[in-house]
Amino acid sequence: MTDRALAVVRAGALTTVQDQGRPGHAHLGVPRSGALDASAAALANRLVGNRPDAAVLETTLDGCTLRSRSEVTVAVAGAPCPVTLDGRPVAWGAPVRMPAGALLDLGTAVSGVRSYLGVSGGIIVEPVLGSRSTDLLSGLGPPPLTDGAVLPLGTPQALLHARVDVAPQPAPPAELVLRVTLGPRDDWFTPDAVRAFTSRTYRVSSASNRIGLRTEGPALERALTGELPSEGMVLGAVQVPPDGRPLVFLADHPTTGGYPVIAVVRAADLPAAAQAVPGTPVRFVVVRRR
Repeated sequence: MTDRALAVVRAGALTTVQDQGRPGHAHLGVPRSGALDASAAALANRLVGNRPDAAVLETTLDGCTLRSRSEVTVAVAGAPCPVTLDGRPVAWGAPVRMPAGALLDLGTAVSGVRSYLGVSGGIIVEPVLGSRSTDLLSGLGPPPLTDGAVLPLGTPQALLHARVDVAPQPAPPAELVLRVTLGPRDDWFTPDAVRAFTSRTYRVSSASNRIGLRTEGPALERALTGELPSEGMVLGAVQVPPDGRPLVFLADHPTTGGYPVIAVVRAADLPAAAQAVPGTPVRFVVVRRR
């Protein structure tokens, strides 16, 4: 008799379990975490008939390979990538029936960074503080996937699959435009630095990760040279470390920090940041001042 589980044949560079995260625990030093491209994760769940809060797999750049121990429905969203089932191409962005024992391979992303695999019933690893998400900063949740790991699956919900052949999805950004509200510490920077931040073009650094999107470009000069006491950090905060290059905090960001925050990115723009490959131009556009 088969059981409802996926066996990991190839874990990929970084594949993690993610859901909608664990908000509400910042006072304990616990980040929200969760899928970086939340809309893509929600689409993958919708395509396989899951609730929006079901756990999915988030891959990074080179995908992963899995074998199912029972018949399931799968769907891949987010960064476009080749998808094969037992070596034969199948649809990306659409529900696909995967027989028991079949081998599913998500290949290298054609564009973008992170692909999301939804599986009917969802991945039911043990929740921590109400979430099944892997948090790379705190270490909470399941560890990143390794070859040979087994992921248990839940029972499919009595929900209809999306009645589409292929779901439309936004393309990964050729240019990342991040709308920001200036502050709370923009006064720690010179007027020229604030103008440079809001008018010059940066590029996504290869050092970016789930904690933050790092940038390369003009260094921002401080007007104040002292150090701040640690203060609370929010999702989308643009912190400026000593090298002067803006750093946008993403889902696994620390809950406190001592470097000044020049601005905060609108939450609606963060999914695109999750898909911006190294070298992508970045512009910060002010839509609100303090």
